Amino acid sequence: MTVGSSASSVGSREVSSMLLLSGLAVLVLVLTITSLFVGRLGIGGVADLLTVRGQDPETFRILLIEVRLPRTVLALTVGATLGLSGAVLQGLLRNPLAEPFILGASSSAALGAVIVFYFGVAGGTALATPLGGVAGTMIATTLLLILGGRNQEPLTLILAGVALNALTAALTSLALNLAPSPYAALEIVFWILGSFADRSLDHLVLALPLMGIGWVLLFSTWRCLDALTLGEDAAASLGFNLAAIKIRAILGCAFAVGAAVATTGVISFVGLVVPHVLRPFVGYRPSRLLPASFLGGAALMLAADIGVRLIDTQLELKIGVLTALIGTPFFFHLLYVLRRSGQ
Repeated sequence: MTVGSSASSVGSREVSSMLLLSGLAVLVLVLTITSLFVGRLGIGGVADLLTVRGQDPETFRILLIEVRLPRTVLALTVGATLGLSGAVLQGLLRNPLAEPFILGASSSAALGAVIVFYFGVAGGTALATPLGGVAGTMIATTLLLILGGRNQEPLTLILAGVALNALTAALTSLALNLAPSPYAALEIVFWILGSFADRSLDHLVLALPLMGIGWVLLFSTWRCLDALTLGEDAAASLGFNLAAIKIRAILGCAFAVGAAVATTGVISFVGLVVPHVLRPFVGYRPSRLLPASFLGGAALMLAADIGVRLIDTQLELKIGVLTALIGTPFFFHLLYVLRRSGQ
């Protein structure tokens, strides 16, 4: 390959990546507007909302600002968080099966919120559950860093995450088993299934700053992720402090994923599916995958949340159930591909 053809290939990939990001940004914008104007079973479209605005401006304000806006913004930001976290963890650990939940951040947030439910604190304030989830994630992250040791080896981190997941799942099951009333058990189960319904502006105020901190930490790893494709020794020889980068990525996941899960419940597989789908379109370059996965996760979550509102069921389908139904076949397909390729 000549120098001219190589430069042309690089330029083509840059243009392709920019087109992808532009297309995803437009898709997110369209889905965001659609999410604001679509209600349960399609009720409450633009015409309905304009009618309500003309007849009762206060009801229109409550419906749009206090009901649909928090739900739409949470779907957008939680999806972006999960997509970005999955891309970072897969690049960092160089493991195609890695996603935020494997390090125990999600299950720990779930346990923290379940403890809040169990002791009846959730009825005191709307922020009790998110605060419990964030506290659970922070404790789990601290344990993960201790178990990972000084060098934070990828295999050790994965095993530590698996152990934390097992422990938190057992404690959550124990809380369900000993729930003081069937109502409390039902509340815990519904929360674990994950949903954007019935979230308020207070939830946004608590979750967005923490997710923002996590995004900054996760995006700051992009240069090192490219170097890691050459191996850890090569990345270290280029001047990257790998231990510091790993800690930064883990803390980023703790802030972003912890705040997301604590506010909306457990939503799985987004961090696994989105980076895998988008990776071929960015030339398999990790640094380009981060913004693409950020936007792709937001688009997927917005589309899924619109979908659960339009599906005709007696009770609204939980978003965590829908993502699990989509993600599980994808996970089996990925295992099959990896087995055939000998990885």
